[in-house]
Formats: sequence, C-alpha cells, structure tokens
Amino acid sequence: MGVMNKEAFYEQVRGRLIVSCQALPEEPLHSSYIMSRMAYAAYLGGAAGIRANTVEDITEIRKTTPLPVIGIIKRVYDERPDVYITPTAAEVEALVKCGVEVIAMDATRRPRPAGESLDSFFQKVRVEYPDQLFMADCSNVEEGLHAAELGFDLIGTTMASYTPYTAGCSLPPFEMIERLVKESGKPVVAEGNIITPDDLRHAMDLGILTAVVGSAITRPLEITKRFVAALK
Repeated sequence: MGVMNKEAFYEQVRGRLIVSCQALPEEPLHSSYIMSRMAYAAYLGGAAGIRANTVEDITEIRKTTPLPVIGIIKRVYDERPDVYITPTAAEVEALVKCGVEVIAMDATRRPRPAGESLDSFFQKVRVEYPDQLFMADCSNVEEGLHAAELGFDLIGTTMASYTPYTAGCSLPPFEMIERLVKESGKPVVAEGNIITPDDLRHAMDLGILTAVVGSAITRPLEITKRFVAALK
C-alpha cells in the first residue's frame, strides 16, 4: 500500500485540488522528467495530490514532491481497446509495487480485456490488496453507484462524455456529481472537463471530497488551442 492510510489520504485532499500530470507518447511534453517538474510546480502552487500515469512517471514525481499519488497505467489491449485505464491485474500489481496511495481504473460497463467483467476483476484485486485504496473512473451515475456497491473507495466522474453512451453530455457533469454525492455513500472525486476555477468551486460546493484537474493546468498544447479558438 501507499504511504498513507485511507483516513490520512481523505484528510489530505478534502476540499482541495489534485493535479493530473500526464503526457502520452504522442504529446509534446512526454517525459518522466517533465512530469516530475509539472508535479513540483503543482505542489508549490498548493495542490494536495497528483494523478499520474506509468510507473516511470510516478517514480520521478516521487523524487520532487511529497504529495499522495493517484496512479494509473494506460495500456491498450487490442482485443478490447476501449478500456485502457489500468485494465488488468498486471497494471494493478505494478502500481501496488510502486506504492501509490490510490489506484484508479476504468469502471465503465464496456467490455474489458480477456472478456472479464468489472465485477469479477475488481473482486479479485480487492481481495488481493485489501488495504489499497481504489478509485472508479465512471461515465454516468449508474456506473458510479455500481462501483460503490462493488466496494470501490472513491467514485470518480473521469469518463463522462468518453463512452459512446455519454457522448455529448453536459460538461462538467455537475448533475452526475450531485447525484453521486447524494446517492453513492462514498467520497466523490470530480474529474474531467473542469476548465475554470469557477467550475472547480461549483463542483466543490456540491459536496465532493476532492477534484482532479489536468488539461487546464498541465497541457499547454490544449490550453493554447482554447485561446486560439477564441480568435476564430
């Protein structure tokens, strides 16, 4: 398990901001060193935690910041390319070994690699790593409520608009956030498409535990595109 227990993690991030520091191979900032500096900048700016992808990035980030980490490994398996956020037990094991406080994974209803259901997959990792915190990356209310029933510790709105059946939904998904806060019985993490400080403030006022902001802070290519679009 990571260096914090559940209550210590909740206390650390409650009412505060987690910054996602990720860059995929095709992105200009793809580099574990650069992500470690991004995380350090977020730490100095007042972030309470970091969300990061790959063992390499997480290992470098640990060298520059003492903040707790929500870890993921994005890996595409050809037979089930839709589910790519910590899709199998191999990614979970790698994240446990590098000591992240929270492991996040796709918790949508889409087919998983090797035809495994979310229910059976999560049941296995929950038994194997009983003290590990797990976060469900969901795309709608139903998936969030189901993840809560399965025993996920944190329910996230990460995948809203990224599944075929939620494409075009209103973003940020405030209605989804509000319902999960009221109905899931678990701490809710607002993540995905939080672009402005006002978005963040509104999400927090709905009663979430914490929020993850990535693109609006750590992806200068996307930030530049937004400003350029305003001139067209």
